[in-house]
Amino acid sequence: MAATAAAAPAAFAASAAPQPASAAGMIRPASIAALAPQADILRAGTIWASNLRAGTLQSGQSGALQSGTATLDGFARPLLMAARHRTARQIAWRMLTRKHWSAAYQYPYLRRLWDRESSWNIHAENPYSGAYGIPQAVPGAKMSTAGPDWENSARTQVRWGLDYIRDRYNSPRRAWLNEEAFGWY
Repeated sequence: MAATAAAAPAAFAASAAPQPASAAGMIRPASIAALAPQADILRAGTIWASNLRAGTLQSGQSGALQSGTATLDGFARPLLMAARHRTARQIAWRMLTRKHWSAAYQYPYLRRLWDRESSWNIHAENPYSGAYGIPQAVPGAKMSTAGPDWENSARTQVRWGLDYIRDRYNSPRRAWLNEEAFGWY
């Protein structure tokens, strides 16, 4: 498959010959800035989709592109890799939809919240409070209710964190509003 990209890096543009593509298989840059979290959320194998400021990239194409947000079949969302290679941000995006939240609406709040709490680091630890992991659970061991691998698994930590947010605040947006108002959630 091929790509057409006006702003793509020279190495990519030189190696790709334009070919027609169906609308369903095309990846286009999204205009929703709030959905452009960190670069690693958009990694799909060797595809990086942010420097596609103009043009399209078909799924399956590899290239030396950077990061951004893509529109797949008309819906802005992060590009997802195979389950074993997903970042914590990608896991969170998928879990938001599985927990029946609008990921497009709730994810920006969750991103801000956990950027502030732990920078999405699964090993983040607060030596003063004993908070641990992405959601900064106090104590960290209570994340074991979401899985035995809570110390090293982004998936388990995100699962526990989203369950906590649902039980306590009903949504990532409300958790973020509490974080802004009081400095904690």
